[in-house]
Amino acid sequence: MGANQLALMLIGLLVGVALGYAINRFLIKDRASRAAEEADRLVKDAEKQAETLKKEALIEAKDQIFRMKQDADNEIKERRKEIQAAENRLAQREESIDRRAESVDKREHQLSSLQGQLAKREKDLQEMEEEERRRLESVAGMTAEQARAELMNRIQDEVKRDAAAFIRETEARAREEADKKARNIVGIAIQRVAADHTAESTVSVVHIPSDDMKGRLIGREGRNIRAFEQLTGINLIVDDTPEAVVLSSFDPVRREIGRITLETLIADGRIHPARIEEMFNKADQIVSQQIHEAGEQAAFDSGVHNLHPELIRTLGRLKFRTSYGQNVLNHSLEVSWLAGVMAAELGVDPALAKRAGLLHDIGKAIDHEIEGPHAVIGADLARRMNEPKAIVHAIEAHHADVEPQTIEAVLVQAADAISAARPGARRETLESYIKRLEKLEAVANSHQGVERTYAMQAGREIRVMVKPDQVSDADSVVLARDIAKQIEDELEYPGQVKVMVIRESRAIDYAK
Repeated sequence: MGANQLALMLIGLLVGVALGYAINRFLIKDRASRAAEEADRLVKDAEKQAETLKKEALIEAKDQIFRMKQDADNEIKERRKEIQAAENRLAQREESIDRRAESVDKREHQLSSLQGQLAKREKDLQEMEEEERRRLESVAGMTAEQARAELMNRIQDEVKRDAAAFIRETEARAREEADKKARNIVGIAIQRVAADHTAESTVSVVHIPSDDMKGRLIGREGRNIRAFEQLTGINLIVDDTPEAVVLSSFDPVRREIGRITLETLIADGRIHPARIEEMFNKADQIVSQQIHEAGEQAAFDSGVHNLHPELIRTLGRLKFRTSYGQNVLNHSLEVSWLAGVMAAELGVDPALAKRAGLLHDIGKAIDHEIEGPHAVIGADLARRMNEPKAIVHAIEAHHADVEPQTIEAVLVQAADAISAARPGARRETLESYIKRLEKLEAVANSHQGVERTYAMQAGREIRVMVKPDQVSDADSVVLARDIAKQIEDELEYPGQVKVMVIRESRAIDYAK
C-alpha cells in the first residue's frame, strides 16, 4: 500500500511536471507568436510613417528649392538692372570724357596759338621798353641804374619815416604802460626803503689843538713825519691851514688807520717813532675790527647769509670808501633793499636780488689795488669766492660792462641808479659837473641838423633844437634815439638822461 501509493504519487508528480512544462511551452510559443505579430505590425506602421515623413520632407524640400530659385532669379534680375544702370552711367561718362578731351584739345590748340601771340607781343614790348628807356634816359639825363638808385633812396627815406612813425607810436604805448608799472614798483620800493644817508667828505682832516703841534708832528729833521708816512703808507700834509693837518691816500682804510693813529698821538702828546709804531699797531687792530663788524652788520641788515669771510671783510672796507661823497657801504645796503623790494613786486627771487645788490660795488674796496673797472674787479672776486653765476653776472653787468641777461641784473642796475640819483645822494665838483654838461651838449651838436642844445636839470635832461627844413618829424624820432645811444656808449653818468628833440614850424609873413 505504501509502496504503490508512493509510486502512484511519483507518477502523478512526474505527469504534473510534464504537463506543466508542456503548458508553459505552449504559453511561451503563443506569447512569442503574438510578440512577433506585434513587432511586424509596429515595423509596418513605422515603415508607413517613415514613408509619409519622407514624402512630406521631399515636398517641403521641393517647396524650399522653388522659393530659393525664385529668390535667386529675383536677385539676378536686380543685379542685371544695376549692372545695366552702371553700364549706362559708364557710357555717359565716356561720352562726357570724350567731349572734354575734344574741348581740351581745342583749348590746347588755342593756348599754343595764344602763346605764339604772347611771345610776339613780349618781343614787341621788350623792344618798346628798350626804346622807351632810351628815350627816358635821354630826357632825364640819367641811366636806369642811376634812376633805380634815386628811387631806392626815396623809398628808403619813406620807409625810414614810416618806421620812425611806427617806432614812435609803439614806443609811446610801451613807454606809457612800462612807465606806469615802473613808477609803481619804484615808488613802492623807495617808500618802503626810505633810507636817510648823509654824504661824507672824501678828505681826512685832523684838527690839532695848536699850530705848535705841527712842529712836534714833523719832528727833528722830519723823523716823526717820515716814520708816520712809512708805517701808514699815506701822506701827512702839514701846511699853513690853521689848527689842522690833512691825510692823503687813495686807500681809504689806510687813511682811516692813519687818522686814528694821528688822533691818538695828539691826545697822548708823546710823539716819537717808537710811539708812532705802537699807536699804528693799535689803530690797525681797531680798524680791522671795525671792518669785520661793519661787514657782518651789513650782511645782517640786508638779510644776506652764508657770505665768504673774505667777502665780509671786503664788504666792511666799503665803510671807509666814498663815491661822489656817498658812502659806498650805505649805498650798497640801499641798493640791496631797493632790489629786494622790486624783485618781490615782480615775483622773482628777492633773496638773490638783495645779495647781488649788496655785493654789486664790492670791487670799489680794492679798485685802487687792481687795474680795471670796479664792476669787473668785483665780479672776479665774487667768482673766486664761489658765488652763484647769477650774482657774478649781476655784479659785472651793473654798469653795462657786459649786457645784462637776467632780471636780477636789471634790477640791480635800476636800484643802483635810484640810489645814486636821489637828491643829496652824491656830490661832485663844479668842474666835473660843467665838463659833464659840456660833453652832453657836444654829443648832441655832433649830429647833422642840430641848431642848438641845452643841458638841463643837472645833466639829467638834454633839449635839442633842430632845423625844421633839414629834420622832419619822423627824423626827430630817429635823431633822439641816435643821440641817446651815443650818450650811452661814450659818457658816464648817474641815473638816466632824457633826450628831447624839438622841431618847431615857423610861418612868416610881412604886412606892407
